[in-house]
Formats: sequence, C-alpha cells, structure tokens
Amino acid sequence: MTSTLSTPIVRWSARAVLFDDDARLVTIKRTKPRAAPYWTTPGGGVESDDVSREAALERELLEELGATAVVGQQLTLVTSPAQGGQSVQYFFAARLIRLDAALRSGDEHTDASRGRYDLERIPLDQLAGYDLKPAKIKDFILENCAAVLADLPSQVTSWPSVLRRKSVGNIVRGSRG
Repeated sequence: MTSTLSTPIVRWSARAVLFDDDARLVTIKRTKPRAAPYWTTPGGGVESDDVSREAALERELLEELGATAVVGQQLTLVTSPAQGGQSVQYFFAARLIRLDAALRSGDEHTDASRGRYDLERIPLDQLAGYDLKPAKIKDFILENCAAVLADLPSQVTSWPSVLRRKSVGNIVRGSRG
C-alpha cells in the first residue's frame, strides 16, 4: 500500500457549502447522458494566479453560478485519488449574496458534451435524500448543520426566520447582529 505522505497532490480545489437566506444548500445538479443525476457543491480548481483559496472560490462561484457570496471559514477538506496522485478539495462556509445566471461564464455552460449543470437549492431537512458528492461532505453537513449555520458569515442585519426557530432537526437559532 502506498503511503499518502508520498502521494503527490495533483489538483487543489475550493468548494462552497453555500447557503441562501432561507438556509437552503445551493448546489449544482449534474446530469450526464446514461448516468443517474447527482449534486455537487459549487467550486473548482485553484489556479496559479488565484491569490488564495477563497479568491479561487469567489471566481468559481461567479463562473459556475453567476453568484457573489461572502466566503467564511474553511469547514473541512476531502482528499481522493486522482490521475497521478491525489486531489484535495477545501470546503468553505459561504452565504449567497446575489445570483445572476447571465453572469455564468465557465466552460461547463458552453460545452454540451459535459452534460447539464443546473442550480438547485436543497432544504436541509431533505438533504439526506440527495446524492450529494462527495459523500463525505454530505455526511459532514448532515452531522454538523447547526454548527455550520451558526458560523455562516453574515452581511444581513437580521437572520431569516428559519434560523430563529426550530426548523431542521435540532437547529435552533437566536438573533445575531
């Protein structure tokens, strides 16, 4: 068995655990010919001219969704095998500020052979029924949803009512300024 210490990292990416003001997870539904659909969090590769992982994520959100967001703290990372080494995905908490599909510019929107990339907002109390990939991030969100919501960056003056009352399992949220 090869040690992961000696396995080179061949791809770095930054992904958002992105929530809208109704505490729904903003995802991309991937549909490919002859394959079951699945969902993923928005984000993508960190490029050499990105000044930080957070900057890469902001760029990717604009390209993939036409979105601007407040990016908060890194929640976790997930490694997986990749061609010639391993891939590392850094997941950040983020709050959606604005969405304009006309601003999307990524290759995924111009190359029909890549399948469909559709925006879908998932209520947290329904997340268990979705094939969110990687499965490790789905499990992380389900196990830690109250803490993730509590630590979301904020640029709003009051929290939506869904965060102020018992709404998703045992998520209870008070007012935060």
